[in-house]
Amino acid sequence: MGARVPKGRFARGARVGGLVAGQVTRGMATKLSVLGRTEEVRRRLTERSTMVAAQQLVTVLGEMKGAAMKLGQMLSAVDLDLVPEAHRDLFRGKLVELCDRAPTVAFAQMRTVIETDLGPMARVFAEFDETPIAAASIGQVYRARLHDGRRVAVKVKYPGVDEAVAADMRNLMFFSRFLKNVLPSAADQSVIGEIVENLGRELDYEREAATQHRVSSRFRGHPFIIVPGIVAEFCGRHVLVTELFDGEQFDRMRELPGADRDRIGELIYRFYISALFADNEYCGDPHRGNILLGRDGTLGFVDFGLFNRIDPVDVELERSVIRAAGEGRAQDIFDMWVRRGIVDPDAGVSPSDCMDYVLAVEGWHLVDEPMTITTEMSTSALFLAVDPRMAQHQEMRHQLLPPEHVFSRRTVLFTLGVLGQLEATANWHTLASEWLYHEPPATEMGREIERWKNSQIC
Repeated sequence: MGARVPKGRFARGARVGGLVAGQVTRGMATKLSVLGRTEEVRRRLTERSTMVAAQQLVTVLGEMKGAAMKLGQMLSAVDLDLVPEAHRDLFRGKLVELCDRAPTVAFAQMRTVIETDLGPMARVFAEFDETPIAAASIGQVYRARLHDGRRVAVKVKYPGVDEAVAADMRNLMFFSRFLKNVLPSAADQSVIGEIVENLGRELDYEREAATQHRVSSRFRGHPFIIVPGIVAEFCGRHVLVTELFDGEQFDRMRELPGADRDRIGELIYRFYISALFADNEYCGDPHRGNILLGRDGTLGFVDFGLFNRIDPVDVELERSVIRAAGEGRAQDIFDMWVRRGIVDPDAGVSPSDCMDYVLAVEGWHLVDEPMTITTEMSTSALFLAVDPRMAQHQEMRHQLLPPEHVFSRRTVLFTLGVLGQLEATANWHTLASEWLYHEPPATEMGREIERWKNSQIC
């Protein structure tokens, strides 16, 4: 392995691959500004086979209940401006159709679910607003007040959703044949099994309650981030009761001045990306609906159905690969991926192919200058990650992504998507250096968080 970049700063007074640092930085910035070569993405999407595949994707998953709304949330990170204008209305219409597939269930039926788990509602709640405040992919969320005065959020599964989603997951095995055409790296049965397992976990409210309790305890007293606590005595198989975080929705955040959006962007990055490398846990479902802005400027994060642990060995592999990309060590990336079984050394994949792919997905962490994330940038990265045929080096379609990396990579890409919708600006490399090279925080927010962490240890 080559020597690390001095002070952990990519292109800060260092030579990378024999090139002057400034040239590398400018080259990387240019690469990221046209990430995925937007015109190439448009060209690929214009091809009839690609649009047919996209329509088939929506049609197949559109038959699914909980999974359909989940797809809508995933596709909400896609910049529709990249879809050719002639197809845009069709694509948008299908996306809206998916997002609107949340069942219309009379409250009388939802009440039955609540009382099956908790007993008579009047015994548990002093007040209960029967109008849902949010619709999740497998249930709805209501506002209520307990008899002790605590205001709570009550997440309730749709009646019969367990059976419906179980059937959907069985359909994914059929869907894997379609994936071989549009997403070769995810067509492996072990990867499909990982997707099925993770989506199945969303049905397990008891597991989610335990996860949210753990994460909430970790962030208790945090100066900027709030994870609502669990009201354990009122959680069951089909009902999840948490403290209520009453905040503004994401659309309101997008209307704020740039400095406020940048501050929110740093918090989103720290919660979803930095925590992955610091705590060996990650949220597989970062999207705008799970982020709320409090009146005091705190940011609340909700929904922990896809919050998973990851082996520290796998986390270290991710860290090592990104370091190698930042330091220009393409051969090291290739060697690490061969040892891990991600690429076949006989498949024609070169070290340069590996380097280009990592830069497409992770390169935004490596430019040592302020950068505004746009939806065009995040969408191009997403297309390159899921369909390497769009890349210049098409051999990367032979990569075999380990199952445990599917949702962690999704975390990175969909966090990038959220930041793009926010149009947040930061020196993302400065933030990344905290988990890439264990450097002290360089932002005031980071320093205050560090002081808080140290106070927790004392």
